[in-house]
Amino acid sequence: MIIHSEMGDNAPKRAVIVQSATFVTLLGGGELREGDLEWALNRAPTLVAADGGADVALLHGREPAAVIGDLDSLSPSAREIIKSDNIHHIPEQLSTDFEKAWRSIEAPAILALGFTGGRLDHELATLCALLEPGRSPCFVIGAEDVIFHAPRRLDLSLNLGDRVSLVPLRAVQGRSKGLEWPIDGLDFAPGLRIGTSNRATRERVELQFSGPGMLVVLARGACDAAIKAVLEAEPLAAD
Repeated sequence: MIIHSEMGDNAPKRAVIVQSATFVTLLGGGELREGDLEWALNRAPTLVAADGGADVALLHGREPAAVIGDLDSLSPSAREIIKSDNIHHIPEQLSTDFEKAWRSIEAPAILALGFTGGRLDHELATLCALLEPGRSPCFVIGAEDVIFHAPRRLDLSLNLGDRVSLVPLRAVQGRSKGLEWPIDGLDFAPGLRIGTSNRATRERVELQFSGPGMLVVLARGACDAAIKAVLEAEPLAAD
């Protein structure tokens, strides 16, 4: 892991602060159940906090390698514990702390915890941000779900009956194999058609989408399968 500690208030908007050869756990200040952090760190051992997520990390006995955000939620006690070189202030108010942190990390994949279960506006902002192109693949982990932005083609290894929900944030069409209710020929769009609570009818579910804009929601137990499928897929091009 490389931390560019020279980044400060005048850092370019898309400057990389943390480079990691391993997966990164990105921790926010929202819902975190007992054992969640260890579960994530077993898969993504580099810990980065978005603003007040640093306090959550310290509460669970972990010091983040970096704290990134506008720092309006970081407590004075956390500032005393964490090395000042590892605290990165990004003062602009055009993006959330999740976005500030995500765009500042370069890693094979990011597991984002603590961004669900709290304020609904914060949670919705996080999910909308997943459509931002050109970032490390990010998987938002909730108490029961894993949510991610679908590549154009996705081959998932699932169990029979596993839930597969599709939530469009843009107009997008799709095709499928292995779903109880195929999506071929359907026009998905916010306020028009979504695809909640579909189910896998075979152990390999194949999805194709006409472009970016579709969020896939799986049961949390399918997180490892989701990561594998996304990393094996062709990345979405910036649009």
